[in-house]
Amino acid sequence: METTLPYKTDVQRKLCIKKDLIELSHWIDILSNINEELGYLKLIEKQLLKNSNIEANLQGLRRKNTLLMGMLCKYEQELKTEYEYGKSEYNLTRAEEHEKKRDVHSSFISEFNQVKREIYLDLSMYQRR
Repeated sequence: METTLPYKTDVQRKLCIKKDLIELSHWIDILSNINEELGYLKLIEKQLLKNSNIEANLQGLRRKNTLLMGMLCKYEQELKTEYEYGKSEYNLTRAEEHEKKRDVHSSFISEFNQVKREIYLDLSMYQRR
């Protein structure tokens, strides 16, 4: 059964979804930049560090980044569809779902920063011959 939300509730629903879309767009931009940075870090590892552990970590991060980007792009389409055609109220369940996506994104960023620190530490010990 299709129900129509009162105007004020629908405006609030759209506002909340729009907020989520804006934040999601920011997350996707960050992941896109990380993908580019991973390419540079891989080049540094290959030319200077030659550390197989770092190489494996970078490859794993690139895979995770790709999977996370795909998941977020799918989520973006779901939000756009919900924004345009949805009829259900923006509730706690939907907000918690968005928070879970934020947590996954934040966790990936932390993991990426940890690998970068490892690379910077190796670079700081690098000496020119």
